[in-house]
Amino acid sequence: MTCFSHFLLLSNQFKTSVDKAGPHLRNEDITRKMTARPVLSVFSLTGEKTTTTPLPAVFTAPIRPDVVQFVHTNMNMNKRQAYAVKMSAGKNVSAKSWGTGRAVARIPRVGGGGTSRSGQGAFGNMCRGGRMFAPTKTWRKWGRKINATQKQYAVASALAASAVPALVMARGHRVEEVPEIPLVLDSSLEATKKTSAAKDILAAVGALADVEKAADSKQVRSGKGKMRNRRYTLRRGPLVIYKENDGVEQAFRNLPGVELCCVSRLNLLQLAPGGHMGRFCVWSQAAVDELDVIYGAEGKRIPAAPMCNADLARIINSDEVQSVVNPAKRADKPRLRKKNAISSIKALAMLDPYAAAARAAETRAQENRAGKKAATIKAKRAASKANKKSKKAFYAAASAQGDVCNDGFAGVN
Repeated sequence: MTCFSHFLLLSNQFKTSVDKAGPHLRNEDITRKMTARPVLSVFSLTGEKTTTTPLPAVFTAPIRPDVVQFVHTNMNMNKRQAYAVKMSAGKNVSAKSWGTGRAVARIPRVGGGGTSRSGQGAFGNMCRGGRMFAPTKTWRKWGRKINATQKQYAVASALAASAVPALVMARGHRVEEVPEIPLVLDSSLEATKKTSAAKDILAAVGALADVEKAADSKQVRSGKGKMRNRRYTLRRGPLVIYKENDGVEQAFRNLPGVELCCVSRLNLLQLAPGGHMGRFCVWSQAAVDELDVIYGAEGKRIPAAPMCNADLARIINSDEVQSVVNPAKRADKPRLRKKNAISSIKALAMLDPYAAAARAAETRAQENRAGKKAATIKAKRAASKANKKSKKAFYAAASAQGDVCNDGFAGVN
């Protein structure tokens, strides 16, 4: 972990120095600065550090779990075997619909008599003994074509992830006793021919615990796969990567969970089983040196990271960016809710000022009338009370005169 982080630090320093030097930087200056590349420790077959080798540049490729997952999903489809049901399955009886008018469904029915099968529905997927819905065919599109550039990107990303101890441990590998990730052993590893010697080598470098973890995980598969030549399931262990097979295949192939791969034939299905990056890889020194040839100037291109610094907040808040960006714009004014002109006089004033003035005058008149109403009623009641006695006296005087017709209108001229 320290070696990998140190390499990233040196890479950023090298890029900064090139940027400061400008276009006049000479090739010999670049070569001299690149001698500061981080190195990997090379261990002997007994677990002792013997020498160092430069870290291949492919280990600095961007780690893209989405690309790895997509490519792995499509690659995994290319080893499927075609399957289908028999063409005549569910159609081995003579059946014909009874048609309409008999108060039964129009599904084909078995003909004949004398047996319970006669009259039963047939052929349909809802019938007992009928065919399945949409019977499977062998000419289904089983395989998937994958962009070659995407496959190379995924392999480079999986290689870079295998050099990060955190991702290797997160994948479940037991690498607590491993001295360094990625683990590079002497090229004499490729000449190992005995499984007992292979176990001793893995034990010397602390990688045997991962093999034992894989061996302890062996169990019978659930389901019908146990009857189809895949009876047991097993976790994945270390991946031994070599350049030349001088017996290493025969030595390591019988260890549970251990897989082998030639560096010229790196497979994403082995580097990222299940689409999960971080496979624990054991490299031979020759295989590590070959990576610079495969991903060299004349070989495959190493994908470039979209961002050299992933701390986006730090980039945005830096003085260099803030000095050239436009000032912060004032927030938009909050938009008021639309008022109803019938109930709001302010909204009416915006539409028709004259109607608003008339309504305001009417409102003031109503308020004035409401204030004088009580006084007016009180004055009317007082006046009515004052005239009440004169009304009673007038009524009494008028009643005392009697009927004006008794004297035959004598007093009327």
